[in-house]
Amino acid sequence: MLRGPATISFWADDVEAAKDWYVEVLGAEPYFERPGGGEPAAYYEFRIGDRQTELGLIDRRYAPAGAATAPGGAVLYWHVDDVEAALDRLLSLGAAPHTPLTERGPGFVTASVVDPFGNVLGVMYNRHYLEVQGR
Repeated sequence: MLRGPATISFWADDVEAAKDWYVEVLGAEPYFERPGGGEPAAYYEFRIGDRQTELGLIDRRYAPAGAATAPGGAVLYWHVDDVEAALDRLLSLGAAPHTPLTERGPGFVTASVVDPFGNVLGVMYNRHYLEVQGR
């Protein structure tokens, strides 16, 4: 049935600024771009992490009718080796606090921010993630 995340989509009013911000955060350029019909790109896609999960940045004008414009809903947590360092870096790059650094139990630490474009970005240290990756 569900085999793993394929793409997470983040909306942005200024997709070019979002691309530039995520290039800085990720240290990588997008591998795919969809033109915007004579305008700047409408979509950028990055491959991230151990499983090369896709992060898509989409011009908000293509959002479905009724799509939320405020941060909220589900949070996708990206595994990081040091949540505190990742959180500090994201905040220093202009993200806003969403949920503070929180120890959820032995080997589980989370935090989340709102990127400058209104999307919630979660970071987590998860010992089980590392165990699965080690297999």
